[in-house]
Amino acid sequence: MIQAQKLSKVFPATKKTKEVRAVNAISFECKPGQIYGLLGANGAGKTTTLRILATILEPTSGTAKVAGYDIVEEPEKVRENVGFLSTSTALYDRLTARELVEYFGRLHGMDGDALHKSVETLFAALDMNGFRDRRCEKLSTGMKQKVSIARTLVHDPPVMIFDEPTMGLDVMAARHRAIHPPMPRARQDRDFFHARNVRSDKAMRQDWYHPRRKHSRRRHARGTARAARHAGFGRHLRQSSGR
Repeated sequence: MIQAQKLSKVFPATKKTKEVRAVNAISFECKPGQIYGLLGANGAGKTTTLRILATILEPTSGTAKVAGYDIVEEPEKVRENVGFLSTSTALYDRLTARELVEYFGRLHGMDGDALHKSVETLFAALDMNGFRDRRCEKLSTGMKQKVSIARTLVHDPPVMIFDEPTMGLDVMAARHRAIHPPMPRARQDRDFFHARNVRSDKAMRQDWYHPRRKHSRRRHARGTARAARHAGFGRHLRQSSGR
């Protein structure tokens, strides 16, 4: 479960830049089994919000609980229970795709049959066996993104946080059901929290939420994001679905 309470992030002014309020007192809840998303244009604060939830950034005010642990008081516990896919995740060029995913599995305490089974399952689901033994420096952009996704999921985290998971993938790969992490499993007992750019928003039948201003009542609509926007929900929407 993810519970955010008046989460804010302000980047202070410098000699060259003005103060930037990237996240402004947002509150929401993502229950186990839900797929919950942030939809917004570039600069809307999506990535900052996800990095705060993954404990990469500290909030200026407010807090959140991820898998029952406070992101400010218990960041190590949060990291143990999160799979975080960043838009700028670096890969080790000298390792093969298989070696890199196994390496991250071992960082999470996996070994033996459990690690082998997880790697084999992910490589099959993401169609990665054709380049499993190729060094990361030789992979295409789309292949590298698949490796990053597998690295994020290898330890079977209860909370999955993805920032633009289809970035760099071709159309067929982006539409593949495995790219949107194991949905049946996510709907059973996992949280899947992701961010999408408005232009990459497809007609996904889900619930959409608009937080509006801090003290106003939330509005709700069912259907596609396009339908929600036409109903007057604007461009900064949150989506959730676990039905």
